[in-house]
Order: sequence, then structure tokens, then C-alpha cells
Amino acid sequence: MRSLFRLTLSVLVLSLTGCAANLSAPVSDRNMPVETTGELPAAEAGTSALPPQPTTYVVQPGDTLNRIAQKFGYTFKELAEWNQMADPNQISVGQTVRVAPPDGVTVTPISIGQPSIGTMPASSPSAPAPATTTGGVKNGPLAIVEPYSDAAWARIRQTPSATPASKPEAAPSAPAPGVSTPPPAAAGSSEWLWPASGKVVSTFSNGETKGIDIAGKLGDPVRASSGGRVVYAGAGLRGYGKLVIIKHDADYLSAYAHNKNLLVKEGQSVTQGQTIAELGQTDADRPKLHFEIRRRGKPVDPLTYLPKR
Repeated sequence: MRSLFRLTLSVLVLSLTGCAANLSAPVSDRNMPVETTGELPAAEAGTSALPPQPTTYVVQPGDTLNRIAQKFGYTFKELAEWNQMADPNQISVGQTVRVAPPDGVTVTPISIGQPSIGTMPASSPSAPAPATTTGGVKNGPLAIVEPYSDAAWARIRQTPSATPASKPEAAPSAPAPGVSTPPPAAAGSSEWLWPASGKVVSTFSNGETKGIDIAGKLGDPVRASSGGRVVYAGAGLRGYGKLVIIKHDADYLSAYAHNKNLLVKEGQSVTQGQTIAELGQTDADRPKLHFEIRRRGKPVDPLTYLPKR
């Protein structure tokens, strides 16, 4: 009996030993590298989201669709299309206007860093298309449309002048206290003349409107406000349509925009009151002349120079 008990106990011990041999403890190697996908979060990769550009604008008193379009770097025709406006003149104060292209539409807007009216375009590897002439009037080049900025003005102002350098002017004497000094006229003219005979429909607003708008009929004469030399005649600046710029002296330029036809060419000398263009509606919401005077590259209010009506 005792022998049988010992035999049974031995068999039980051997069975337990065999089962234990087949079991294995879990093993983890803490020194193995952690597998990664190779992608970093945006914050770790050093990327940051750009601030969203405004897509709508609320119409303010005195706004026109053309003025709103220039503010955001587009043409009034683009805004009219995006807002499904049958009549671009019918906008009201408080109205919300889309000022960004809809999804799927790609447009290159005017940006602050881009050049502006006032400097001739810098030389580039590819030259613009040659200008075409019709009856001695320059109509191009039209292949390049440059956005407006205070640098496009600079490039146009820096065109070489054939006139000899003027003698330095004597420093003006200080005005008496309490006496206002009128702005100086351009050289060679006692005063500026009105470039068109219509009604002023938009006035100068520093920072928004750089000149005045004068209403008129298509084909009305546009006259040189003062004598000088044409330094630009073309349609290469977005928002201005067919444009003429006259350099009067070392300080003054005048600009005449939205014309139907240009009657002068670059380099031509013009006299005060000479017809230089026909009033039009190019890049504008209605037939009108946009007129600017610039003194040393900065826009000034033309109404302080033009004679009172």
C-alpha cells in the first residue's frame, strides 16, 4: 500500500514538471527603439497656419464697387461676377460683398509687396511683347498687367528724361504766422486746368482714393491739366484701364485713367489743355476719368490745385 502511494506521488510530480517546462514568462526588451511613421506633428515640423484672408466686406458710406475692388486687389468686374450683380452701381451701405474668389476660381490679387505706379518695370529674362502703333498712337504693350502699388509709380517716374537738370531752387521763405500757403503749381504753368468738364463723383481720400473721379460721356475729351512730357501711355496697370501719366517737372506727375482711347505716346511733349485721350470706362464701373496729382511720388488732393468751379 505504501509502495503504491509513493509510485502515484512520483507520477504526479513528473507530470507537473513537464507542464512547467512548456510555460514561458513574457519578455520585453526596453532597449529596443520605438517604431515611428516618419511624420511629425505640424507644430514640431515648424509649420504654422497662415491667417485667413477676408472673404467678405461690409459696404461703408462713400464706397463704390470699383473702390472696394482696388482695396482688395481685384477688378470691379470680378467682384460683380462673384456677387452675381447685374448692375455694379447698385450697392448699398451695410451690404455684404464677397471680396475673394469662390471655390475653384484662381485669381492673382494685388499684394502689398508687389511693385506700384511710379517705377518702370525692372529688366527681366523675358522681354514684354513689342508695342503696336496705330496712326502714331501707342496702344501697348498690353501683354503685362502690373498690380497697383506705390512701387509701380516709382518705376514710371524713373524713366530717363531728355530735359536738362534744372537749377536748384532757392529755399522758400517761411510764411507769416496764421497765413496759409497754397500748394505750388507745376513748372511752366500758372495753375492747373480741369482735365474733364464733368461733375466730381468721388473725392480724394488719403489711404483709399488717391485722386478724384470725374463723370462724363464716352468719348469726351480728356485734357492735360498742365504741360509736360508723357512718361506712360498704356494699359499695363490693373485697376486703371488705359492710362496716361505726364511728368511736369522734377516734383509733379499727373495721371489720367479709364480712358477709351489714348491720343498721345510715351516721350511726347504736351501742352496745357491739349487733348490727350478720350474719356472711357476701361477697368471702371461707369464712364469717368480718374485723375491724380502726385508730388514727389506721393498722392495729393487735386481739388487743392484745380481752380474753383
